[in-house]
Parts: sequence; C-alpha cells; structure tokens
Amino acid sequence: MEVIESFFNGFSAFMWGKPLVALIVLGGLFFMTYSRFQPYKYIPHAFDILRGKYDRFGGHGDISHFQALSTALSGTLGMGNVTGVALAITIGGPGAIFWMWVTAIVGMATKFFTASLAVMYRGYDSKGHLQGGPMYVIREGLGRKWMPLAILFAIAGLVGTLPVFQINQLVQVIRDMVAIPAGLTTADNHFLFDLVAGVLLAGLVLAVISGRIQRIADVTSRLVPLMVVLYFLMTAVLLVLYAGNIPDMLLLIVSDAFSGKAAAGGAIGGVILIGVQRGAFSNEAGIGTESLAHGAAKTDYPTREGLVAMLGPVIDTLIVCTCTALAILVTGVWQGEANGISLTGSAFETAFPGLGGYLLTVMVFFLAISTVLSFWYYGSKCTGFLIGAEREHYYSWFYAALVVIGAIVSLKTVVGLIDGMYAVMAIPTMTSTLLLAPRVMERARIYFHNLDQEEAAAQVD
Repeated sequence: MEVIESFFNGFSAFMWGKPLVALIVLGGLFFMTYSRFQPYKYIPHAFDILRGKYDRFGGHGDISHFQALSTALSGTLGMGNVTGVALAITIGGPGAIFWMWVTAIVGMATKFFTASLAVMYRGYDSKGHLQGGPMYVIREGLGRKWMPLAILFAIAGLVGTLPVFQINQLVQVIRDMVAIPAGLTTADNHFLFDLVAGVLLAGLVLAVISGRIQRIADVTSRLVPLMVVLYFLMTAVLLVLYAGNIPDMLLLIVSDAFSGKAAAGGAIGGVILIGVQRGAFSNEAGIGTESLAHGAAKTDYPTREGLVAMLGPVIDTLIVCTCTALAILVTGVWQGEANGISLTGSAFETAFPGLGGYLLTVMVFFLAISTVLSFWYYGSKCTGFLIGAEREHYYSWFYAALVVIGAIVSLKTVVGLIDGMYAVMAIPTMTSTLLLAPRVMERARIYFHNLDQEEAAAQVD
C-alpha cells in the first residue's frame, strides 16, 4: 500500500507540475489577449444576465443562468477555499495569495471560452437528452477523430470528482471540533461515530441527487449565496477586530510575491508555482468541470453563459479565498505550527475563542456538501458518456457507498490518484478550447455588436 500511495502521490505531483501550470496560465493569457479583453468590458452585462433579465427568452437547457453559476460555484467553493488557501500560505508564503489573484483574473478569460463552448457544442446523450461539457465539445466541435480526447476527459472526470476526500475531511472536522469536545466520541475510538455520520451524509446526498440537476440547481442556488454571505460576515467581523493589521498584510502579500522570502527555500518561482496551483484548484478555470454545469444553462446564446461563468473566479478566489487568507494573516497564526484546515481553524478560534471552531465547522459542512452534490452531477455525466445515459442511475448508488466509505476509512492511498486525475481533465479541456477559440470569438463579436446597437438605440429612445 505504501508503494501504491507513493506512486499516486508522485503521479499527482507530476500532473500538478510546471507543464500543467504553463498550460493553464499561458492558455488563459492567450484567451485574454486573443479576445482583446472584450469580455471583461461586459461584466456589468453579466450581472444583468445573472439576475434574470434575459431569462424570459428561454432556450435549450435545463436550468437558469443563476442556477448554472450556483451549481458551478458549489463545485469550486469547497475545501480548497479553507484548506487550500492555508496550504498555499504554509508552503508558498503570503506571496502565493497574490499569484492566486493573478490566476483568477486570467482564469476569467478561460471560463468565458470554456463555458461559451459548453453551450455552443452541446450534444445528445444515448437517451436523446441534450448535454454540455468538454467531452461533448470535443465530439461535436472537433469531430469523431478526437474522441480519444473526449474519453480521456470522461475517465479523468469520473475519478477526479469522487467524493471521498471532501467527506473524509468533513467528518474529521465535525468529529474533532464538535463530537469529541461534546463527549460524543473519543479520539482513539471513533469508528461508530464516523459510520453513523457517513450513513446520514449518504442519505442526505441521495435525497438531493434523486432530483437530478434540477434539484441540485435548486439546492445550490439557495446554498451558495448563503455560504458566501455567511463566510463574508464571519471574516468581516474578524477583520474589523484586526483592522490595524490589514494594510501591513496586504503589503506583505504583494512584496512577498516578488521576493519569496517567506516561502520554503525563498524561491520566487516556488511562490508562483504554489499560488497558481492552488488558484487553479480553487476556481477550476481550465479544468473543465464547471463546463458540465454551464452547459445545462437554459439559453441559445453561448456568449451569455460565457459572461456569467466569468463571475466564478471573482466570487471563488478574489472574494472567498481572500477572506480566508486575510483571516489567517492578520491573526498571526500563519507563523505558528498549524497547517491545512487546522490553520484556518486557529485563525477563527483566535478571533472568536470558544466559538471559532463551531463557526468553521458550519461553513465546512456547507462547503463540503455543496461540492459533493456538484461532483455527483459531474461524475454521472461522465458515466453516461462512457457507458450510456440509461446506466447512469447505477452511479448514484456507487457514489453514496463512497460517501460512507470516505467517512470511515483513511484514504491517503487514493487521494493522490484523485488529485492527479483532476489535473488530467485540463489537458482535453484546454486543448479543445484553444483549437475552438476562433469560433467562440466569432459568435462573441456578433453578440457584443448587437448588444451595443441595442443599448445605443435605447439611449436614443
């Protein structure tokens, strides 16, 4: 098992190495310059789309623009926003946060292109239902000769979105911060508690996923705004308490980004690499999973969904991840021995003694559950593509079983495989998006031209 664990961890380290970082970042920079920054100018229009101004026009698809973004965000707003940010600071120093910001800004362009393609090249599954996602973009946009690339994405997506890590971490947080202090279980003998928690979580997940994408979208469209507001309020109170430290910490983030003094080894390249890795893992720009959600949007205008998707990195990385980073930095806990989720927990416990752990547990519960729900949808779509949509229902029971297993078993052996396969998804996603980028801009220029004409006419009236 140690050999297998070492192999999978090596696989993960290789996949999240410099070549993938270059593909994601340089690809995003290409999309920014190729589009001449046009999509960024229409961000206000994206908010109009999001609040339902154009929903009355309908179109093909299953869910609204707002529900599509909520479903996509529920997949990105997860443990990466709590644990990932802490790891970025622990390994790469405060400067890694700056490069996470850069990745988010660049990732907005990537999201525009991938989400636009998810609507442009939707395809029918074996049951005749219209679906979106990178595998359909490849099949419909590039042709059957590219099918191996589509199959690669589906296989990587099936493995990379398994719920074991999120559930394992969630149960650990509930156990360590609530159950053990309350005397419900002990640190040495917690199997029964973990099993009961796993069964309850599996039941909750099954209850939601039985309604498929419509129910998931309904739940996430309520859950995601609640999570963002709750987390923002928590960190806002914390930052008010430590307001005097904020300017120095912001300056430290920027200065350390170019000096690397706080990073292991003091290498600037290491700071950039860690920041980009955690940023990509956080907002998923270029990975492709979010395209599965945006491809279900009820619209016949690909550019609209592309603009909506651009808001994802803003909310996920520029707002939520920044809240976590500042909470860790201004409280000073980043200079201690804690790491990972314990570091974030220490920050809140420092600001709210006796209450911080419980607040973080509530947030982690919402973050983990929302991610698990979206990951089921992504995995089921990949399953349907590989073995037929009529067999998709088997995946739900398999998924629920993994929720229980993830709660009771230490899964260090497979975490490397899951992380590595998550990274593999970027290869077919970015390859197909780069090849099809001219078609995205062709449609986008027409849409932006017509929109400008409509706005000019409205001003005259």
